[in-house]
Amino acid sequence: MNIITVNNLTKVYKNNYGIHDINIRVEQGATFGFLGPNGAGKSTTIRHLMGYIKADKGSVEMFGINAWKDSHLVQPKIGYLPGEITFPEQTNGLDYIKMIFSLREQTNWEYVEELIQYWQFNPDIKIKKMSKGMKQKVALVIAFMHNPELLILDEPTTGLDPLMQQKFIDLIISQKAKGTTIFISSHIFAEIEKTCDQIAIVKSGKIVSDFILQKLIDLSDKRYVVKFKGKAIDSPFLREKLSENTARYKVPYDEVENFFSSIKKVDFISLKEIPFSLEKYFMDFYDKNKEVANV
Repeated sequence: MNIITVNNLTKVYKNNYGIHDINIRVEQGATFGFLGPNGAGKSTTIRHLMGYIKADKGSVEMFGINAWKDSHLVQPKIGYLPGEITFPEQTNGLDYIKMIFSLREQTNWEYVEELIQYWQFNPDIKIKKMSKGMKQKVALVIAFMHNPELLILDEPTTGLDPLMQQKFIDLIISQKAKGTTIFISSHIFAEIEKTCDQIAIVKSGKIVSDFILQKLIDLSDKRYVVKFKGKAIDSPFLREKLSENTARYKVPYDEVENFFSSIKKVDFISLKEIPFSLEKYFMDFYDKNKEVANV
């Protein structure tokens, strides 16, 4: 079952910026990463998912429900974290969390306390005096605290230090294990690569690549650094000689067996595989403006 179904979604503003023919499918229990630089159209797409914006063309269905016409039926199922957080500044964090808890008619306050402890912050401080990171933690508590069926998180680790960014990744992995459907919009490669099953790259308001991450990894060229006892061997796969006896090789996925057969014929000291990098894939895509096949 598709939890999110977006068909040819288009919204163009007077300055000609916007999104164009966006198509997205997110199945129940999947984690979808929406990856792109600031201004690429990620937040505009998400506002359509939430039913905040009416499309010029196309449609958005959430749980099989029209996201614009029946947003009141969709939103209670969602834990939403906006890219730009605005809170009433004169209240403190705990009072605001309690207000949302009451409006949602929630009953499990113990879980809310667990989330506050998990994020390691003092919610009794006035929001006006909170740092960006503390406000982000308040927003994360609110997004997660009602155990939603779907999480929609727009730039979720903004303002968080590296330790808290890792805690976010750990929390998403635990939510995945529970079967929660997750949509993450980000320009931070590590959090997308470590959490998402399916990824779409958006550029200038258009999805330019859409792939299953593991499949892309399996079909990508493999990279190795080999240190030989003697001189580094020449090979059709040779990319660069790092020294007289060390070289870097780039091997198509379907040529790995042939590459290892050739390496076994000579004495070598070490062989190290360079792991797949989503960041490198993304930067190659943008820098070269090349088309990458959907996989």
